[in-house]
Amino acid sequence: MMSRFLFAFALTFLFAAPAPAKPSRAEQVMIQTVDAEQERTVALLERMVNQNSGTLNFAGVEAVARMVRPEFAALGFKIEWLDMKRAGRAGHLVATHKGNGRGKRMLLIAHLDTVFEPHSPFQRWVRRGDVAEGPGAVDDKGGIAVIIAALRAMHRAGTLRNADIIVFLTGDEEDAGNPIEITRGALTQAGRWADAALDFEGLAQDQGRDMASTARRSSDAWTVRVTAQSGHSSGIFRQGTGYGAVYELARIIDGFRRELPEPMLTYNVGLVGGGETVALSADTIRVSATGKTNIIAPTAVARGDIRALTPEQIDRAKAKMAAIVAQSLPGAKAELSFDPAGYPPMAPTEGNRALLARLNAVNRDMGLPEMGEFSPEQRGAADISFVAKDVDSLAGLGAAGSGSHAPGENVNIPSIFRQAKRAAILMSRLARERR
Repeated sequence: MMSRFLFAFALTFLFAAPAPAKPSRAEQVMIQTVDAEQERTVALLERMVNQNSGTLNFAGVEAVARMVRPEFAALGFKIEWLDMKRAGRAGHLVATHKGNGRGKRMLLIAHLDTVFEPHSPFQRWVRRGDVAEGPGAVDDKGGIAVIIAALRAMHRAGTLRNADIIVFLTGDEEDAGNPIEITRGALTQAGRWADAALDFEGLAQDQGRDMASTARRSSDAWTVRVTAQSGHSSGIFRQGTGYGAVYELARIIDGFRRELPEPMLTYNVGLVGGGETVALSADTIRVSATGKTNIIAPTAVARGDIRALTPEQIDRAKAKMAAIVAQSLPGAKAELSFDPAGYPPMAPTEGNRALLARLNAVNRDMGLPEMGEFSPEQRGAADISFVAKDVDSLAGLGAAGSGSHAPGENVNIPSIFRQAKRAAILMSRLARERR
């Protein structure tokens, strides 16, 4: 009796937790192709990294676009350059592959630009074993390398033939141009066309474990400007004189600190100035001030950002900020404004988690650990946020690395191939799913 019980228990366990399936023949070809083309993939990434493409280096952004055009053309993609000079930016590269129209439509997102402009001392690719440093090595030229390696593997295996795919490589992800309706209009339209959006910014890792991003927070820039009654410093705080602009600005900033906190919300003050005169540069990245210790400051300014997980959280935080600003100290008045070119949030949804479940099925079949959901508190805003309200989305399919946005930014080279295999198999399976 005992042996029959144990046998029945074993059968129940096996049916409850089926063994992973082996990759299909086509999927094995994809895996082999990515491995066989490792040197080619790394060589392309090195060329891209060695070409400066800071957001404001229009010629450099276009040069990187020219490097990747032939890669997509060879795979049967129709290529279009969307000029964005009217919005003060270089432009976007859009590559479209027409399949059979039956499977899931896919939008692949990455970006050509980096934060490193031509004046930066950090300009060249340096490889040390499995790690390579360079501007944009992981953010996001590594992501472009993953996309191309995955598509080449699909082409070799024959799974690209029927796949409907748009690859959208923006040229100003690190500093979006204005108006945002122009610079992200075509991307938003592509999101409405797609059934799944896959973002190829850097792979998130937690204690060495690969993670996926089903959510990313927003990014909105704000400005507080204060004007106040001036006068001799000996009259500070007195009736008829008041507290001056600097004290009023300090009150507001401290009010943000005390009254805004809630989970997944951050609010940073990045730039502050106050005095007899204050000037904020047109590009809003510099502030200059003059004044004396014996003059009550009549003007002050602060700029910062706010990041939230949902539109409702954004609205709630902005309302709290406005209420704090409105409670002016005597003799002072403040105004709060938000930049029009903010990044919306990519809120967590069941559709996003369903995409992660598909990716984890790939992981199981490849013999890789399943990927958990990475906390959006640890990720910045990204272009996928502009489409996430319209389409199931998954972020972080690019390469792993560290030090993004700073000299020493690096990419883990083996992660490029691991991610390309995952992406190729996932996209091939999505292409077979009925719309």
